[in-house]
Amino acid sequence: MIKRVSNYFKQERPNWQKSFSQSGEDIIIKFIFDAIGIINPSYIDVGAHHPQYLNNTAIFYENGSTGINIEPDPSLYKKFAETRGRDINLNCGVGNKNEILDFYTMSTPTLNTFSEEEAIKLTTEYDFKIVSKTPIKVLTLDSIINQHFNGRFPDLLSIDVEGLDEAIIRSINYSKSAPTVICVETISYSETGNGVKNSTLIDFLKEQGYMLYADTYINSIFVLESKWKKSK
Repeated sequence: MIKRVSNYFKQERPNWQKSFSQSGEDIIIKFIFDAIGIINPSYIDVGAHHPQYLNNTAIFYENGSTGINIEPDPSLYKKFAETRGRDINLNCGVGNKNEILDFYTMSTPTLNTFSEEEAIKLTTEYDFKIVSKTPIKVLTLDSIINQHFNGRFPDLLSIDVEGLDEAIIRSINYSKSAPTVICVETISYSETGNGVKNSTLIDFLKEQGYMLYADTYINSIFVLESKWKKSK
């Protein structure tokens, strides 16, 4: 019996898929793009964090896709510059206008934020510390896409910016150019599993023509309804 089990795990399992995301979001997103016939989707990853760890675009980069990674933390950005050579890697933030804003580096880097309110909340309600506050360049999505993507929105928007996700989502001119798929964090941080879903963000994207395809509790994955239904 032991030998039989051992042989089973030595076999190639063609249906097993590697995921880099927090909860398998990249596998779900890949399924959507495969279903609608976009084999190598382009992407823009806002708050990219790390080239592989908890990353929603690494699977596409490995498969030959290219895109834009935006990471304001200089130490985290350096890893993208070193390992994502085909991508456009930007050491900046994203906001409603081009400006300089204070960037709060937290004791847990996944919680870094431009939101002073979010940073204070993390220190008062939880056992986190503000490690540093650094002025960092912030650009609009429009200016980034116009400069680096000829004004056409990449196929995938992945966004995780701790407290400013909705503001950035609302800043997009959906009538001009919009991503086919959006993966965005839609729950407030909680160590007890009592996070609150951002229903206004979800409803807003539905009003822009997106359908909520999947939800991993932490992140919601939206696809343009018109493109999904055309594929069926």
